[in-house]
Amino acid sequence: MKLKRFLLRYYPPGIILEYEKGGCLRTKSIDLLDLTPETSPDELLAEIQQSEPLITESRADQVKQLIVRLQQKQGQQDHHRFCFFKELKAHILPLTNVAFDKSGSRFITGSYDRTCRVWDTASGSELHTLEGHRNVVYAIAFNNPYGDKIATGSFDKTAKLWCAETGKCFHTFRGHTAEIVCLAFNPQSTLVATGSMDASAKLWDVETGDEVATLTGHTAEVLSLCFNTVGSQLVTGSFDHTVSIWDVASGRRVHTLIGHSGEISNVHFNWDCSLIVTGSMDKTCKLWEALVATASADGTARVFSVNTHQCLATLEGHDGEISKVSPIMASLLLPVKSDLMSPRESHINNLFQ
Repeated sequence: MKLKRFLLRYYPPGIILEYEKGGCLRTKSIDLLDLTPETSPDELLAEIQQSEPLITESRADQVKQLIVRLQQKQGQQDHHRFCFFKELKAHILPLTNVAFDKSGSRFITGSYDRTCRVWDTASGSELHTLEGHRNVVYAIAFNNPYGDKIATGSFDKTAKLWCAETGKCFHTFRGHTAEIVCLAFNPQSTLVATGSMDASAKLWDVETGDEVATLTGHTAEVLSLCFNTVGSQLVTGSFDHTVSIWDVASGRRVHTLIGHSGEISNVHFNWDCSLIVTGSMDKTCKLWEALVATASADGTARVFSVNTHQCLATLEGHDGEISKVSPIMASLLLPVKSDLMSPRESHINNLFQ
């Protein structure tokens, strides 16, 4: 492995390593979620060097400077004033969605005119028009942090994968029996997940265009989905008032989160995957904590908190070895209530009621 360069991520704080292995350019993230202005850069550097072989002594000063820059950023007071920048009028029908690439230098728009357009942020010039869908282009996404591919989901029941640099269509994903209304790339950019009004989600292979898995179990439309930051789990929110957590490798549903009394409009993992936040048309948000259960050959199981790593309970009584373990999701609180429905919720509600 050969380290090529460093990339700085201000929020959440971290350092991205770009390195070459086997002739391919790859990235690795060093997450510094506990970094504060009071953290000792020398001590943190020593910890990073101990766990990351790419950070050699010749690179140590660079990494220390990056840590200091992150700390300086945390200590800055933000007094930005925001003002109107630019208005773009290109679609002939209303827009459905917008999304930026990781650097913010480009963004994409989806529209009822059945196209997705790629724009240069600074100049406002159109770079590409992605044409081919036969109905509304509703869900759109860059494969961040790479930014070289775009996925689009349409009311024509298909999703498409495009080259962000040329506008060429790589694949058309066919298999859903109703409108596609949400999609996402996994962090490795090897899979695209799509959610549909047919009450299912699907996983697609980015390289081949093949369907990898169909995730069934919801009894109503799937309106939102999100991968965790390591790509091992996918969470889906549905009009059936529930949230499902799926194991990506096997395509199995490992948990169903029940508690909302209305349709689920949005779902997200937090950065360290210890929490899931869900928004619902019941006018509440819920925060769910992940607990991890472990099992041992000594015949006991233990439940640990993801945040503190403390053992919460030891479960004894088995006569033999325990072979299965599983994460547990528990509802913590309902911190947000509002009488106002978001524009996205209102839009979808009006479309499909």
